Amino acid sequence: MSETNDLDQVHQRLESLEIKASYTEDLLDQLNMTIYQQQQLMERLVEEIKHLRQQMPEAGTGMVRNLRDELPPHY
Repeated sequence: MSETNDLDQVHQRLESLEIKASYTEDLLDQLNMTIYQQQQLMERLVEEIKHLRQQMPEAGTGMVRNLRDELPPHY
């Protein structure tokens, strides 16, 4: 009788471990997808920063920036 009880406990523990492993695999897949999406976002942001830097006038072009010229016309 004790032997079947021990065997049942082993089966329950094994089933519990299989369930935990399944959840762990699912969580790992979700984390991998999140990392992939964040990497894609970072690459897009880096490209956008490069694009914005190309649009900025060069610092040494001799053009002096006057903030009054940038005021909206209703001032």
